[in-house]
Amino acid sequence: MVKNSFISVISQKEENRGSVEFQVFSFTNKIRRLTSHLGLHKKDYSSQRGLRKILGKRQRLLAYLSKKNRVRYKELIGQLNIRETKTR
Repeated sequence: MVKNSFISVISQKEENRGSVEFQVFSFTNKIRRLTSHLGLHKKDYSSQRGLRKILGKRQRLLAYLSKKNRVRYKELIGQLNIRETKTR
């Protein structure tokens, strides 16, 4: 499973599962599950609200990480395929 392999990679670096990277990873998994759920159940407004809340939490964590350590931020974005990379 993808989650177990990513957890082992993060756990090797840090013993803390409360790290920003692990939290962003778990939020990303929840977002993907809710997105597929909402594809089938378009009028599930409770899940839509939950999705918006999780997106906000992940956005705040990523903003914090980008301010603290830009290299770790870029690595995490690349591993999770969250954002489009801009080429100049």
